[in-house]
Amino acid sequence: SRREHEWFSPLCPGQCCGLVGNSLFNVSQKDIHQDLKRLATILLLAIAFSYAKESPYVLVLGIAQDGGMPHAGCIKSCCKDLWKKPEKHLKVSAIAIIDPETEQSWMIDATPDFPAQQQIVTKEYQSELKGIFLTHGHIGHYTGLMHLGREVMGASSMPVYAMPGMKSFLQNNSPWEQLVSLNNITIRELKNGEAVKLTSGLSITPFLVPHRDEYTETVGYRIDGPEKSLIFIPDIDKWSKWKKDIRDEVTNVDYALLDGSFYANGEILNRDMSAIPHPFVTETMDLFNSTSTTDKSKIYFIHLNHTNLALKVNSVAFKEVNDRGYRIAYEGQKLKL
Repeated sequence: SRREHEWFSPLCPGQCCGLVGNSLFNVSQKDIHQDLKRLATILLLAIAFSYAKESPYVLVLGIAQDGGMPHAGCIKSCCKDLWKKPEKHLKVSAIAIIDPETEQSWMIDATPDFPAQQQIVTKEYQSELKGIFLTHGHIGHYTGLMHLGREVMGASSMPVYAMPGMKSFLQNNSPWEQLVSLNNITIRELKNGEAVKLTSGLSITPFLVPHRDEYTETVGYRIDGPEKSLIFIPDIDKWSKWKKDIRDEVTNVDYALLDGSFYANGEILNRDMSAIPHPFVTETMDLFNSTSTTDKSKIYFIHLNHTNLALKVNSVAFKEVNDRGYRIAYEGQKLKL
């Protein structure tokens, strides 16, 4: 009777709760069992997804040329308004490989911004730094190693991966040789074209590129993940000086982080830009002009000098890069591997 189910809501004097109570009691045990099974399945899936690990990825730690931005001594429009706006400063070009499954990471290049970049990798992204790969011996790419010394971190045998010339440079020049003698770093020699296995699904391969090489050779890196691959070439003299065709290299990967130091010839006044050769962004875009839209979309310019007009998102240069199908890399960008 209705009276038997009035306990369903003793605070309700009307018939509404009695009717609800009756409808609930009329549900079959089979229906209840099916509902419980569905609920259990949903809960199990939720638990599984909560424990699922993200795929490995490359994290962009900086996009500026060796001097960062604002640039020391620069009082031009590109930098003068940035000195009092630290939130708009740009860190020096570097990337990290992060594997959430193993909670491990590797940095490519130790820049003058190493303290902040190491903090991002290890704390914000909660990973253990397992090694540092160096591209070459120009100041924006290795001098951050000083923070591994006893004056700062006092690191213990941090693996530093370097080509033979870079290895020799560190071992035979102060203060870097002290990092070796005190076992702050352990140098692991790389070979051109020979892959280094990081995990079961991650590897990195150095390849030589032409770039002045006053002190050491220069390399770019190819990174291969479980699903996708990437090339990183922050410094090269000119694409025409390389034995390989950069267009073929881009076709064979999913992402290409390429030297974008200068937008066009003449952007640094009172300096002979041929003495600091890099492929201008305009040159690279012209080189890829006849390639597919897909290949163009893989290219992200990195290592931009403070004078590069494409650094300003409201500039004609930035718009042209995007309109032609290319992109400018940005700090915090994640590229799934």
